[in-house]
Amino acid sequence: MAITVTADRLGTTPFAEQSPVELRPKASSSDAQAVIYAVYRQVLGNDYLMRSERLTELESLLTNGSISVRDFVRAVAKSDLYKTKFLYPNFQTRVIELNFKHLLGRAPYDEAEVVEHLDRYENRGFEADIDSYIDSAEYENQFGDNIAPYYRGFNTQTGQKTVGFTRMFSLYRGYANSDRAQIAGSQSRLAAELAMGSSSAVIPPSGVDNQGWAYQAPKKGYVSTRVFGRPTSTAERGQLYRIEVAGGRSLGYPRIRRTNRVLVVSYEALSKTLQQINKTGGRVASITPA
Repeated sequence: MAITVTADRLGTTPFAEQSPVELRPKASSSDAQAVIYAVYRQVLGNDYLMRSERLTELESLLTNGSISVRDFVRAVAKSDLYKTKFLYPNFQTRVIELNFKHLLGRAPYDEAEVVEHLDRYENRGFEADIDSYIDSAEYENQFGDNIAPYYRGFNTQTGQKTVGFTRMFSLYRGYANSDRAQIAGSQSRLAAELAMGSSSAVIPPSGVDNQGWAYQAPKKGYVSTRVFGRPTSTAERGQLYRIEVAGGRSLGYPRIRRTNRVLVVSYEALSKTLQQINKTGGRVASITPA
């Protein structure tokens, strides 16, 4: 049953109607693949995953029963893949918000929760903080060892604070949206609200062409005409290039000095991007047409 009469417009219907994806004893290979897909979709924030990025060894261990779903979730969240997509590019408070969303399926309830995880991250490191979510009583009660995490913030349930419902919409921007494709960028979505102990109104997913009740203006006051670095005008379209970068300092994380990443840019942006890589101490491993 839909949570509101406008559930379809809020984009929550797919989550309200779905059943938890569980890996049962003696599950088939296709059952394991369904769990793997559910974990990737949830833990990687619905971001596009190339075949070469898949964690095939971990997938095999899950499929043959050597590790549990919880172990698989933990490994994905600690992987270089996750760090490259979410840890290195974002500010610390944004990383905490995403960890709550990806691993517990909800938004932070108050500033104390965020501060606790920030302290753990600073003092014990990122992987210890990931363990704190997955080894928590909340994770055990909601998902246990065999259920893939899912968004819980859209339904009323025991132990779920009402404020978590409205805050989820600041983190969730639509069923087809990914956590790396939002106009708010790397900034925290909830820092000001949590600091004031307030609750914002529901912010539905953005509309199109500046129309409709769901439209949100981008932070810089304009809507980009480019998608993945490619101009939308037919006359302006050019070749896209895939740049593999080894090393480099990530802004916003003074304690993390080196990162590896892949960039996809247009021909027009190629020179400027190479200059930026050089300034941050990065080394271009390869440049190929995307």
